[in-house]
Amino acid sequence: MSNPIHLQLAQELGLELRQIERSALLLAEGNTIPFITRYRKEVTGGLDEEQLRRLAERLDYLHNLELRRTEVRALLEAAGHLSPELDQSLAAATTLQAIEDLYLPFRPKRRTRAQVARDRGLAPLAERLLSRQVGAQSPDEAAAPFLNEQLPTTEAALGGARDIIAEQISETAQVRQAVREATRRSASVYTSRKPETPDDQGTYQHYYEFREPLAALPPHRILAINRGEREGVLRVDVEANHEAFMATLQRRYAPGSGWVDELIRDAIADGYRRLLAPAIERELRAELSARAEQHALTIFAANLRRLLLQPPLRGRVVLGIDPGYRTGCKLAVVDPTGKYLAGDLIYLHQPDRARETMLRLCQRWGVQVIAIGNGTASREAEALVAALIKDSLPQLHYTMVSEAGASVYSASPMARDEFPTLDATERGTISIARRLQDPLAELVKIEPKALGIGMYQHDVDQKALAARLESVVESAVNYVGVDLNTASAALLTYVAGLNSRVAKALVTRRDAEGPFRSRADLKQVKGLGPKAFEQAAGFLRIPDAVDPLDRTAIHPESYGVARRLLARFGAPSEPVSMITPRIKTALGSGTPALSALAAELAVGEPTLTDIIEQLDRPGRDPRDELPPPLLRADLLKIEDLEAGMWLKGTVRNVVDFGAFVDIGLKQDGLVHVSELADRRVRNPLEVVQVGDQVDVQVLSIDLPRGRIALSMKKRPSGIQP
Repeated sequence: MSNPIHLQLAQELGLELRQIERSALLLAEGNTIPFITRYRKEVTGGLDEEQLRRLAERLDYLHNLELRRTEVRALLEAAGHLSPELDQSLAAATTLQAIEDLYLPFRPKRRTRAQVARDRGLAPLAERLLSRQVGAQSPDEAAAPFLNEQLPTTEAALGGARDIIAEQISETAQVRQAVREATRRSASVYTSRKPETPDDQGTYQHYYEFREPLAALPPHRILAINRGEREGVLRVDVEANHEAFMATLQRRYAPGSGWVDELIRDAIADGYRRLLAPAIERELRAELSARAEQHALTIFAANLRRLLLQPPLRGRVVLGIDPGYRTGCKLAVVDPTGKYLAGDLIYLHQPDRARETMLRLCQRWGVQVIAIGNGTASREAEALVAALIKDSLPQLHYTMVSEAGASVYSASPMARDEFPTLDATERGTISIARRLQDPLAELVKIEPKALGIGMYQHDVDQKALAARLESVVESAVNYVGVDLNTASAALLTYVAGLNSRVAKALVTRRDAEGPFRSRADLKQVKGLGPKAFEQAAGFLRIPDAVDPLDRTAIHPESYGVARRLLARFGAPSEPVSMITPRIKTALGSGTPALSALAAELAVGEPTLTDIIEQLDRPGRDPRDELPPPLLRADLLKIEDLEAGMWLKGTVRNVVDFGAFVDIGLKQDGLVHVSELADRRVRNPLEVVQVGDQVDVQVLSIDLPRGRIALSMKKRPSGIQP
């Protein structure tokens, strides 16, 4: 019989049951998602990485749901509360919220008003009133059996019973769900400014008097409102038709006109205002925040992935510049492999000497491109570089590089280990230069949330943010693959199956015994067991290996198939590059030929397709298919801009309300979501991603605030950027 969770997942995700079952088994066996995605396509039916991550997350949620269901059932049974009806409702619950709603009436509580009344023996009276078992008794007659020293009057007894009824109805699962859905559907969020709290920059001016339906509130506004409330600037209320909701409950529980119905209606009104409405408001705001955070995490993840996968600028000697006024501009020259060659310090208030120093460094080391950090004083440093290129080094180009996280890296133990004799500022400058040569290899050394991507990153759950961004880094590293003989320990840590301890062991072995000659050498590294080897081997490349298969993404488990394939179409002494054209020619007839060859070689078609692709393009870096970094030779100043100008730029950040584009100035321009395309754009990521090179038109320039409004809408025919 199939696992109910697997059946549910198949329906939810629109996948075949066997795909769910096989993928779940692979995950349970400790296989990593990058490994499953690339090397177990036949098993999963070709699920991509996003599908597998969604499956894994949902599988984890449903397992936790079952654990909580079992835990709550045991608690209710132990306390004697588990009726057949409650057990049935518990079994039918499909969310953690539904289970908690069912458990709420029985959860141990602090001493509420209702609990005090129960301790005084008023639970039976409340039950009689709620079930109309008082007959024709008057209030005094109904309360008489419960009067004592603690409850000397009818009013005291009935008041305690009213408190119990108020809490009981407010904690009924069906009531909470009905009110929750009605509020979610029809309520609005209203924000106002707290006059006693300053907002000197007008950060939250948009929300001083703001109202929007709960269901329509976009994620970035939710996070902005939350921050304004947390900083004490905004007061936030959820406005709903409480009177109508309350009246509906009163009609349901107290439709009559006698004193008992009147008491129950009073209890419902009290419970609704005091208990139910505030609780539902808290739940819905938490739900809104969770939804907004998930959306923000999606934006962060998309931006980070594109940032990490920016094309490298290989084979160039780079001069990195970390601009600064008081402490000067730090310089660092690195060779094409990222090795530190030389450094220096220049001051912007000494332009002649600064140019001489840069010219000397560029000529001494053959600098081919300059990377300028985009922080404080970057505009002045750019002017200096542009003048140097114009006057003395016309063959040189420069580009602005985001220096986000450079200071975090420079002060890290990793940076100290890498450059023990240099100070933090020098390490940071080297990082700026290197991230132009190979963004992925350098940026993995920095905590992802320090890279300046997305918005509101400090307003989301930090644990969830770290986990999500960690998975993105892992995905990007394994997508590209790693040179086993040059990769840092930081980069190796993200390879599927490896951890920081094994990554350090690989580097130690490499430093002590020289470069790895084959993937088989990995098995000699202490701590790297068979499972880790299986997961990692295909993502670790050795570009100059004797065995050409070790240079590719072909997994060692498929070497036998690859060799049989090569033998089928070529001679043992022939290079692979001569054999692969024959293979492609033989498969020119398409799927039937591929199927026949796969059957002959006893391998799945997806794996065979991957093997052929790798043999045809060994060591392919998918980043090379993207446009290279945009290099400049002249300086653009904000004063040079005019409305209507067309410029080329690079997308630096994508947020809900648009995209920030680097057009060669210190400050990025904003393309509002309404200006991203001629059509309506709901999600900016549908149009642009970090790293895209785009043509933009200047709409307006706000010089005092340094703001530039841009547009990507189609330009009239014949106009060139």
